[in-house]
Amino acid sequence: MHRILIADDNVANRELLEAYLAKVDCDFETSVDGQDTLDKVASFQPDLVLLDVMMPKLSGFEVCEKIKKDPATRRVMVLMVTALNELGDIERAVAAGTDDFLSKPVNKIELLKRVENMLKLKGTEDELERLRRYIQEMEDGNDDKSDRNAV
Repeated sequence: MHRILIADDNVANRELLEAYLAKVDCDFETSVDGQDTLDKVASFQPDLVLLDVMMPKLSGFEVCEKIKKDPATRRVMVLMVTALNELGDIERAVAAGTDDFLSKPVNKIELLKRVENMLKLKGTEDELERLRRYIQEMEDGNDDKSDRNAV
């Protein structure tokens, strides 16, 4: 089952996003500021973070950058949800590593479709990673056998 973290310092925004996503078959967790978000990413291990930009302690830009730079979390999908819609804000979000962004006020249908697509993409990336590891293990195993045969 997929996991979604909703990161927003505004209670009403968190509740609205949770209500919009109620029919999505996922486990949900929420966070209230930038540092709380990083802590929850580490403990909850979400597939997707719906990340507000304007939060206390650390901005969404800073949080996204930390998530994407950490090898343990870089594959977590990040959907920035923000009232900011200037071109510079979008460029800053992309530079921070966001996978997508959505402007407030959030349209329910658009949110659901983006979440659905991002979770599909995450599932595909996870499967590719599993296959890559499997192939690597097979190659490593064959290398061990050829090393023994060479002796």
